[in-house]
Amino acid sequence: MSESRTPSTARFVVGVSGSPGSLTALGRAADEARHRGAELWPVLTWQAPEGDVAARRCPASTSMVPEWERLARERLVAALRDVFGSTGTGLAGHALVVRGAPGPALVRTADRDDDVLVIGAGGRGRLHRALWPSVSRYCLAHAACPVLAVPPSPLQAALASVHRRNAWRLRLDTRDLQKEFETVPPDARGLSA
Repeated sequence: MSESRTPSTARFVVGVSGSPGSLTALGRAADEARHRGAELWPVLTWQAPEGDVAARRCPASTSMVPEWERLARERLVAALRDVFGSTGTGLAGHALVVRGAPGPALVRTADRDDDVLVIGAGGRGRLHRALWPSVSRYCLAHAACPVLAVPPSPLQAALASVHRRNAWRLRLDTRDLQKEFETVPPDARGLSA
């Protein structure tokens, strides 16, 4: 006798940190979920500042857990507002705050066969890669479901260049920046409609 199960709805589980790359990934995940009639599950992960092992060793830090979780929720709400203009996504699904290291927590959350895990795949320099583990690489290596790695907006590199020039107090010709902006198609600018 066959068991009758209601088919589950496909989910787009997207890692959100508030970074420009994660906001671009959130916008892309929303577009894909809307296009495919799927649910959108924005997920922000958090850990104790010194990690869970250090938090367990220091009993005083356990009193801070509700505060850290509240701050994580505020970051998720801010990211949703940045991308959608409100805390609602306009799609079915749930926004989650999950405690744990980002890569493993995202892989655990995207645990269904019909899930798609969406992550920002930022361009990172050698030093950054050496000092901080890559969440996107972890997810690509360990996820049981398909992973969509969204590259950063082309404007992100232009803005980083402007920031470096500002930091070094170098002259900035805004005409070059305007030309760069005009060559990027509107749908590739990292802005959701």
